Amino acid sequence: MSTPAIPRPARALGLAAAAALCAAALTACGSSGASTTAAAPDAAPMSSMPTSPGTSMDSHMDTMTGMKGMIMIEDFTFSSPTSVAPGATVMVMNTDAEAHTVTADSGDAFDVTIPPGKTAELTAPDKPGSYPFHCQYHSNMHGTLHVR
Repeated sequence: MSTPAIPRPARALGLAAAAALCAAALTACGSSGASTTAAAPDAAPMSSMPTSPGTSMDSHMDTMTGMKGMIMIEDFTFSSPTSVAPGATVMVMNTDAEAHTVTADSGDAFDVTIPPGKTAELTAPDKPGSYPFHCQYHSNMHGTLHVR
C-alpha cells in the first residue's frame, strides 16, 4: 500500500509552521537565562480548515504561525499574501534550490536575498499601496505586495 502524496498547499503550510517553530526556538535560545519549553501547536489537517467566504490560506497561516504575512518561493514562483498591514513583518521562505531576491520594482521599499532552502524577513512599506517586486536573478519572477 502506497502513501498518498502531500498536496502542495499542505506542504507549504507545514513548512511555514516549521519555520515559525524554528524562529521561536532561536528566539528562546537568546533569552536571559530563563528556561522555556515551547510546545508545537496542534496543526489541523487542511480538510478541517474553515472554508467560509472571505477567508484565505493567508489568514489561516497568520493564525497558525502568528506571522503578519508570508511570501513563498517555490518552483521559481512567488506566492504573496493577500495583503499586509503597513510596517508589518513579512517572512519570505525560499523552497527552491537556488537563491532568489524580493526586490521592489521602484524605489527602495524593500530588497532581500534569500538563500536556497532558507527564510528571511522584510518590513512592508509604511504607506498603503501595491508594491510590485521581482527577483534580480530570474527575470521571469514577479509578484506584488499589497499594503492595506
